[in-house]
Amino acid sequence: MAPRIKNPFKFIPDGLKAMMAVEASIAASGLEHSLLELVKMRASQINGCAYCIHMHATDARAHGETEMRLYMLNAWRESPLYNDRERAALAWTEALTHVADTGAPDADYALVSAQFSEEEQVQLTLLIGSINLWNRLQIGLRAVHPVDAARAAA
Repeated sequence: MAPRIKNPFKFIPDGLKAMMAVEASIAASGLEHSLLELVKMRASQINGCAYCIHMHATDARAHGETEMRLYMLNAWRESPLYNDRERAALAWTEALTHVADTGAPDADYALVSAQFSEEEQVQLTLLIGSINLWNRLQIGLRAVHPVDAARAAA
């Protein structure tokens, strides 16, 4: 696979600056870093964004996330590895990533509102929208994730 545009961000410096400001705002929101990475990874899995999966798995591991929780993320509903707060965030992630099909169900919102303050709910919702935009940029323009040279040679 080859990128459709090698450096698309050079064409949108103001847009990129704005997206990075959104990212900084979310990072400073007080939501746990591990939760942010799980949400970003789960949305990226749903969307099939290899670039973002690679980025967020790498970042999550660098911040202490376990390999097993990353492996099991796609099956989080069947795994005891995630707490109630993470489960609510992951359910909301799935609902909003598939919003055309789900309509953001009241049941998923009830889970989120039981675990997150109103401010956190807004930040979480912004995070989900943001990662979905990043996924669409990377998938649509065929961004290629970094490849470990040793593995690429195998």
